[in-house]
Amino acid sequence: MNSFGLHRLNSNCIIKVFIKMKQFNIGIVGTGSIVHTYAKCIQELENARLVALYTKSEGRKESAKKEFGVPVFSTMDEFLQNDIDLVCVCNESGRHGEAIKAAARAGKHVLSEKPLETTPEKIDEIISICTSQNVKLGCTLQNRCSPDYELVVEAVNSGKLGKLVMGNAHINWYRSESYYADSDWKGTIAFDGGAAFINQGIHTIDLLLYLMGPVASVFGKVKTLVHDIEGEDVGAGLLNFQNGAIGTITAGTALYPGYPERIEIYGEKGSILMEGGRIIAWNVKDTPVPKLASDENGGSGAADPTAIGHQNHKKVIADMIAAIQNDRPPMVDGAEARKAVAVITAIYDSSQREALVFL
Repeated sequence: MNSFGLHRLNSNCIIKVFIKMKQFNIGIVGTGSIVHTYAKCIQELENARLVALYTKSEGRKESAKKEFGVPVFSTMDEFLQNDIDLVCVCNESGRHGEAIKAAARAGKHVLSEKPLETTPEKIDEIISICTSQNVKLGCTLQNRCSPDYELVVEAVNSGKLGKLVMGNAHINWYRSESYYADSDWKGTIAFDGGAAFINQGIHTIDLLLYLMGPVASVFGKVKTLVHDIEGEDVGAGLLNFQNGAIGTITAGTALYPGYPERIEIYGEKGSILMEGGRIIAWNVKDTPVPKLASDENGGSGAADPTAIGHQNHKKVIADMIAAIQNDRPPMVDGAEARKAVAVITAIYDSSQREALVFL
Protein backbone atom coordinates (compact mmCIF):
# COMPACT_ATOMS: atom_id res chain seq x y z
CA MET A 1 0.00 0.00 0.00
CA ASN A 2 1.44 3.38 -0.92
CA SER A 3 0.67 6.75 0.57
CA PHE A 4 -2.12 7.43 -1.92
CA GLY A 5 -4.20 4.42 -0.92
CA LEU A 6 -3.32 2.41 -4.06
CA HIS A 7 -2.35 -1.23 -4.17
CA ARG A 8 0.08 -2.11 -6.98
CA LEU A 9 -0.39 -5.68 -8.26
CA ASN A 10 2.15 -5.32 -11.07
CA SER A 11 3.67 -2.58 -13.18
CA ASN A 12 0.59 -2.37 -15.41
CA CYS A 13 -2.25 -2.94 -12.99
CA ILE A 14 -3.31 -0.67 -10.15
CA ILE A 15 -6.41 -1.32 -8.08
CA LYS A 16 -7.76 1.49 -5.96
CA VAL A 17 -8.48 0.62 -2.34
CA PHE A 18 -10.91 3.00 -0.72
CA ILE A 19 -10.11 3.62 2.90
CA LYS A 20 -12.82 5.18 5.02
CA MET A 21 -11.43 8.41 6.43
CA LYS A 22 -12.17 9.15 10.07
CA GLN A 23 -14.63 12.00 10.36
CA PHE A 24 -13.78 14.51 13.07
CA ASN A 25 -16.90 15.82 14.76
CA ILE A 26 -16.50 19.51 15.52
CA GLY A 27 -18.56 21.67 17.85
CA ILE A 28 -18.33 25.45 17.95
CA VAL A 29 -18.72 27.71 20.99
CA GLY A 30 -20.30 30.95 19.84
CA THR A 31 -22.56 32.09 17.00
CA GLY A 32 -20.91 35.41 16.02
CA SER A 33 -19.64 36.43 12.59
CA ILE A 34 -16.38 34.45 12.79
CA VAL A 35 -18.40 31.23 13.12
CA HIS A 36 -19.39 31.55 9.46
CA THR A 37 -15.69 31.31 8.57
CA TYR A 38 -15.26 28.17 10.67
CA ALA A 39 -18.41 26.58 9.29
CA LYS A 40 -17.25 27.19 5.72
CA CYS A 41 -13.83 25.70 6.45
CA ILE A 42 -15.32 22.61 8.10
CA GLN A 43 -17.68 22.10 5.18
CA GLU A 44 -14.73 22.12 2.76
CA LEU A 45 -12.60 19.68 4.77
CA GLU A 46 -13.25 16.07 3.78
CA ASN A 47 -12.53 14.65 7.22
CA ALA A 48 -14.49 17.18 9.29
CA ARG A 49 -18.13 17.87 9.99
CA LEU A 50 -19.93 20.40 12.15
CA VAL A 51 -22.21 18.65 14.62
CA ALA A 52 -23.23 21.21 17.26
CA LEU A 53 -23.10 24.84 18.36
CA TYR A 54 -23.23 26.48 21.77
CA THR A 55 -24.58 29.95 22.51
CA LYS A 56 -25.28 31.49 25.88
CA SER A 57 -28.19 33.36 24.26
CA GLU A 58 -31.44 31.41 24.43
CA GLY A 59 -32.84 33.81 21.83
CA ARG A 60 -30.14 32.86 19.30
CA LYS A 61 -30.82 29.13 19.38
CA GLU A 62 -33.49 28.86 16.71
CA SER A 63 -31.99 31.35 14.28
CA ALA A 64 -28.55 29.71 14.59
CA LYS A 65 -30.08 26.27 14.08
CA LYS A 66 -31.64 27.42 10.80
CA GLU A 67 -28.49 29.26 9.78
CA PHE A 68 -26.00 26.44 10.38
CA GLY A 69 -28.22 23.37 10.12
CA VAL A 70 -27.02 21.67 13.31
CA PRO A 71 -28.35 21.39 16.88
CA VAL A 72 -27.71 24.47 19.00
CA PHE A 73 -27.43 24.32 22.79
CA SER A 74 -27.65 27.07 25.39
CA THR A 75 -25.97 25.15 28.22
CA MET A 76 -22.36 24.04 28.04
CA ASP A 77 -23.12 20.69 29.67
CA GLU A 78 -25.66 19.76 26.98
CA PHE A 79 -23.31 20.89 24.24
CA LEU A 80 -20.37 18.85 25.57
CA GLN A 81 -22.50 15.71 25.91
CA ASN A 82 -22.48 15.43 22.12
CA ASP A 83 -20.05 13.19 20.23
CA ILE A 84 -17.47 15.92 19.66
CA ASP A 85 -13.79 15.35 18.91
CA LEU A 86 -12.76 18.98 18.66
CA VAL A 87 -14.26 22.13 20.15
CA CYS A 88 -13.62 25.42 18.35
CA VAL A 89 -13.94 28.32 20.78
CA CYS A 90 -15.24 31.44 19.01
CA ASN A 91 -17.01 33.44 21.71
CA GLU A 92 -15.88 36.62 23.47
CA SER A 93 -12.15 36.76 24.23
CA GLY A 94 -12.67 37.10 27.98
CA ARG A 95 -14.87 33.99 27.97
CA HIS A 96 -12.45 31.79 26.04
CA GLY A 97 -10.95 30.46 29.25
CA GLU A 98 -14.16 29.13 30.79
CA ALA A 99 -15.13 27.43 27.51
CA ILE A 100 -11.67 25.91 27.01
CA LYS A 101 -11.52 24.58 30.56
CA ALA A 102 -15.00 23.08 30.33
CA ALA A 103 -14.17 21.37 27.03
CA ALA A 104 -10.86 20.06 28.34
CA ARG A 105 -12.47 18.62 31.46
CA ALA A 106 -14.94 16.85 29.19
CA GLY A 107 -12.02 15.27 27.34
CA LYS A 108 -12.41 17.35 24.17
CA HIS A 109 -9.51 18.75 22.17
CA VAL A 110 -9.68 22.55 21.76
CA LEU A 111 -8.88 25.06 19.04
CA SER A 112 -9.53 28.61 20.21
CA GLU A 113 -9.74 31.91 18.42
CA LYS A 114 -7.12 34.46 19.44
CA PRO A 115 -6.33 35.33 22.15
CA LEU A 116 -6.52 32.20 24.26
CA GLU A 117 -7.39 34.55 27.11
CA THR A 118 -6.83 38.17 28.05
CA THR A 119 -3.84 37.75 30.42
CA PRO A 120 -0.78 35.45 30.56
CA GLU A 121 -1.86 34.19 33.97
CA LYS A 122 -5.23 33.02 32.64
CA ILE A 123 -3.48 31.34 29.72
CA ASP A 124 -1.14 29.53 32.12
CA GLU A 125 -4.17 28.10 33.92
CA ILE A 126 -5.69 26.96 30.62
CA ILE A 127 -2.46 25.26 29.54
CA SER A 128 -2.19 23.48 32.89
CA ILE A 129 -5.74 22.11 32.72
CA CYS A 130 -5.41 20.96 29.10
CA THR A 131 -2.13 19.24 29.94
CA SER A 132 -3.61 17.49 32.97
CA GLN A 133 -6.60 16.31 30.90
CA ASN A 134 -4.30 15.13 28.08
CA VAL A 135 -6.09 17.11 25.39
CA LYS A 136 -4.57 19.14 22.57
CA LEU A 137 -4.79 22.93 22.79
CA GLY A 138 -4.37 25.10 19.72
CA CYS A 139 -4.89 28.77 18.92
CA THR A 140 -6.01 30.23 15.60
CA LEU A 141 -3.29 32.63 14.53
CA GLN A 142 -3.93 31.92 10.88
CA ASN A 143 -1.74 34.65 9.38
CA ARG A 144 1.25 32.37 9.96
CA CYS A 145 -0.13 30.36 7.03
CA SER A 146 0.26 33.19 4.49
CA PRO A 147 2.49 31.86 1.68
CA ASP A 148 4.43 35.13 1.49
CA TYR A 149 4.98 35.12 5.25
CA GLU A 150 6.35 31.60 5.05
CA LEU A 151 8.99 32.94 2.63
CA VAL A 152 9.99 35.56 5.21
CA VAL A 153 10.25 32.90 7.91
CA GLU A 154 12.53 30.84 5.68
CA ALA A 155 14.70 33.85 4.90
CA VAL A 156 15.15 34.66 8.60
CA ASN A 157 15.68 31.07 9.75
CA SER A 158 18.19 30.28 6.99
CA GLY A 159 20.27 33.34 7.81
CA LYS A 160 19.69 35.16 4.53
CA LEU A 161 19.15 38.41 6.44
CA GLY A 162 22.08 37.79 8.75
CA LYS A 163 21.91 39.24 12.24
CA LEU A 164 18.53 40.83 12.88
CA VAL A 165 18.72 44.48 13.90
CA MET A 166 15.13 45.81 13.81
CA GLY A 167 11.59 44.48 13.53
CA ASN A 168 8.50 46.68 13.32
CA ALA A 169 4.77 45.93 13.24
CA HIS A 170 2.12 48.49 12.35
CA ILE A 171 -1.59 47.74 12.67
CA ASN A 172 -2.96 51.18 11.89
CA TRP A 173 -6.59 50.25 11.37
CA TYR A 174 -9.97 51.88 11.64
CA ARG A 175 -13.22 50.75 13.20
CA SER A 176 -16.44 52.74 13.08
CA GLU A 177 -18.26 53.78 16.23
CA SER A 178 -20.97 51.23 15.44
CA TYR A 179 -18.39 48.43 15.56
CA TYR A 180 -18.17 49.00 19.30
CA ALA A 181 -21.68 50.36 19.95
CA ASP A 182 -23.31 47.27 18.43
CA SER A 183 -21.33 44.92 20.68
CA ASP A 184 -21.65 44.35 24.41
CA TRP A 185 -18.05 43.17 24.77
CA LYS A 186 -15.70 44.67 22.15
CA GLY A 187 -13.43 47.30 23.61
CA THR A 188 -14.17 46.26 27.20
CA ILE A 189 -11.44 45.29 29.63
CA ALA A 190 -13.36 42.31 31.04
CA PHE A 191 -14.20 40.58 27.77
CA ASP A 192 -11.82 42.03 25.16
CA GLY A 193 -8.84 42.57 27.43
CA GLY A 194 -8.31 46.00 25.89
CA ALA A 195 -8.89 46.89 22.26
CA ALA A 196 -6.56 47.77 19.36
CA PHE A 197 -3.53 45.76 20.54
CA ILE A 198 -5.11 42.59 21.90
CA ASN A 199 -7.99 42.33 19.45
CA GLN A 200 -6.86 43.79 16.11
CA GLY A 201 -3.09 43.86 16.62
CA ILE A 202 -2.43 40.43 18.05
CA HIS A 203 -2.14 38.60 14.71
CA THR A 204 0.58 40.89 13.39
CA ILE A 205 2.35 41.04 16.75
CA ASP A 206 2.43 37.23 16.74
CA LEU A 207 4.06 37.29 13.29
CA LEU A 208 6.66 39.81 14.45
CA LEU A 209 7.59 37.78 17.54
CA TYR A 210 7.81 34.54 15.55
CA LEU A 211 10.41 36.19 13.31
CA MET A 212 12.33 38.28 15.83
CA GLY A 213 12.30 35.99 18.86
CA PRO A 214 11.68 36.67 22.57
CA VAL A 215 11.28 40.19 23.94
CA ALA A 216 13.41 41.32 26.87
CA SER A 217 11.63 44.57 27.70
CA VAL A 218 9.02 47.02 26.42
CA PHE A 219 8.09 50.65 26.88
CA GLY A 220 4.56 51.42 25.78
CA LYS A 221 1.88 54.04 25.68
CA VAL A 222 -1.80 53.51 24.88
CA LYS A 223 -4.65 56.02 24.78
CA THR A 224 -8.36 56.19 24.01
CA LEU A 225 -8.83 59.27 21.88
CA VAL A 226 -11.81 58.73 19.57
CA HIS A 227 -14.06 55.85 20.55
CA ASP A 228 -16.26 55.56 23.62
CA ILE A 229 -14.61 52.37 24.90
CA GLU A 230 -12.61 51.18 27.90
CA GLY A 231 -9.73 49.85 25.83
CA GLU A 232 -7.24 51.77 23.71
CA ASP A 233 -7.85 52.99 20.16
CA VAL A 234 -4.26 54.19 19.59
CA GLY A 235 -0.96 53.05 21.02
CA ALA A 236 2.72 52.40 20.48
CA GLY A 237 5.41 50.23 21.99
CA LEU A 238 9.21 50.15 21.86
CA LEU A 239 10.64 46.64 22.08
CA ASN A 240 14.06 45.36 23.09
CA PHE A 241 14.52 41.81 21.82
CA GLN A 242 16.70 39.27 23.59
CA ASN A 243 18.88 38.94 20.49
CA GLY A 244 19.88 42.61 20.79
CA ALA A 245 17.59 43.94 18.07
CA ILE A 246 15.05 46.68 18.68
CA GLY A 247 11.57 47.20 17.29
CA THR A 248 8.35 49.14 17.39
CA ILE A 249 4.66 48.34 17.36
CA THR A 250 1.91 50.82 16.55
CA ALA A 251 -1.75 49.87 16.68
CA GLY A 252 -5.07 51.65 16.44
CA THR A 253 -8.72 51.50 15.52
CA ALA A 254 -9.07 55.27 15.21
CA LEU A 255 -6.70 55.72 12.25
CA TYR A 256 -9.07 56.56 9.41
CA PRO A 257 -9.51 55.11 6.84
CA GLY A 258 -7.38 52.17 8.03
CA TYR A 259 -4.27 50.87 6.30
CA PRO A 260 -3.09 47.29 5.66
CA GLU A 261 -1.11 45.83 8.54
CA ARG A 262 2.62 46.08 7.94
CA ILE A 263 5.70 44.15 9.06
CA GLU A 264 9.27 45.36 8.52
CA ILE A 265 12.20 43.02 9.16
CA TYR A 266 15.73 44.45 8.93
CA GLY A 267 18.93 42.43 9.13
CA GLU A 268 22.59 43.20 8.50
CA LYS A 269 22.23 41.71 5.00
CA GLY A 270 18.96 43.27 3.93
CA SER A 271 15.30 43.85 4.62
CA ILE A 272 11.84 42.49 3.81
CA LEU A 273 8.57 44.42 4.10
CA MET A 274 5.05 43.01 4.10
CA GLU A 275 1.64 44.67 3.88
CA GLY A 276 -1.68 42.88 4.20
CA GLY A 277 -0.01 39.47 4.10
CA ARG A 278 1.94 40.28 0.93
CA ILE A 279 5.63 40.94 0.45
CA ILE A 280 5.95 44.44 -0.99
CA ALA A 281 9.74 44.84 -0.77
CA TRP A 282 12.54 42.26 -0.82
CA ASN A 283 16.02 43.73 -0.65
CA VAL A 284 18.34 40.98 0.48
CA LYS A 285 21.99 40.89 -0.55
CA ASP A 286 22.90 38.03 -2.92
CA THR A 287 19.34 36.65 -2.74
CA PRO A 288 16.94 37.20 -5.64
CA VAL A 289 13.30 37.99 -5.06
CA PRO A 290 11.51 34.63 -4.69
CA LYS A 291 8.37 33.69 -6.57
CA LEU A 292 5.59 35.25 -4.55
CA ALA A 293 2.20 33.70 -3.88
CA SER A 294 0.40 36.94 -3.12
CA ASP A 295 -2.85 35.92 -4.80
CA GLU A 296 -3.22 33.15 -2.20
CA ASN A 297 -2.97 35.49 0.79
CA GLY A 298 -6.02 36.29 2.85
CA GLY A 299 -6.47 40.06 2.60
CA SER A 300 -6.52 42.70 5.32
CA GLY A 301 -9.09 43.66 7.92
CA ALA A 302 -7.80 47.25 7.97
CA ALA A 303 -11.29 48.78 7.78
CA ASP A 304 -13.60 45.75 7.59
CA PRO A 305 -13.11 42.74 9.91
CA THR A 306 -15.03 40.52 7.47
CA ALA A 307 -12.69 41.29 4.56
CA ILE A 308 -10.27 38.44 5.25
CA GLY A 309 -10.56 35.16 3.39
CA HIS A 310 -11.02 31.74 4.96
CA GLN A 311 -8.23 29.67 3.40
CA ASN A 312 -5.71 30.28 6.19
CA HIS A 313 -8.34 29.37 8.78
CA LYS A 314 -8.90 26.12 6.90
CA LYS A 315 -5.18 25.33 7.07
CA VAL A 316 -5.21 25.88 10.84
CA ILE A 317 -8.22 23.59 11.35
CA ALA A 318 -6.70 20.93 9.10
CA ASP A 319 -3.43 21.16 11.04
CA MET A 320 -5.28 20.81 14.35
CA ILE A 321 -6.99 17.65 13.14
CA ALA A 322 -3.64 16.28 11.95
CA ALA A 323 -2.08 17.13 15.32
CA ILE A 324 -4.77 15.08 17.07
CA GLN A 325 -4.38 12.20 14.62
CA ASN A 326 -0.59 12.10 14.87
CA ASP A 327 -0.29 13.04 18.55
CA ARG A 328 1.89 16.08 17.91
CA PRO A 329 1.65 19.74 18.93
CA PRO A 330 -0.56 21.93 16.75
CA MET A 331 0.82 24.77 14.66
CA VAL A 332 0.29 27.25 17.50
CA ASP A 333 0.03 25.61 20.91
CA GLY A 334 -0.70 27.28 24.22
CA ALA A 335 2.89 28.31 24.90
CA GLU A 336 3.20 29.92 21.46
CA ALA A 337 -0.15 31.69 21.77
CA ARG A 338 0.87 33.10 25.16
CA LYS A 339 3.83 35.06 23.78
CA ALA A 340 1.91 37.82 22.01
CA VAL A 341 -0.47 38.25 24.96
CA ALA A 342 2.49 38.60 27.31
CA VAL A 343 4.02 41.38 25.19
CA ILE A 344 0.68 43.18 24.79
CA THR A 345 0.03 42.95 28.54
CA ALA A 346 3.50 44.38 29.18
CA ILE A 347 2.73 47.32 26.86
CA TYR A 348 -0.48 47.99 28.81
CA ASP A 349 1.40 47.71 32.09
CA SER A 350 4.17 50.00 30.87
CA SER A 351 1.65 52.62 29.76
CA GLN A 352 -0.08 52.60 33.13
CA ARG A 353 3.16 52.74 35.11
CA GLU A 354 4.97 55.00 32.64
CA ALA A 355 7.98 52.75 33.04
CA LEU A 356 10.06 50.18 31.20
CA VAL A 357 8.65 46.68 31.81
CA PHE A 358 10.82 43.57 31.70
CA LEU A 359 9.37 40.28 30.56
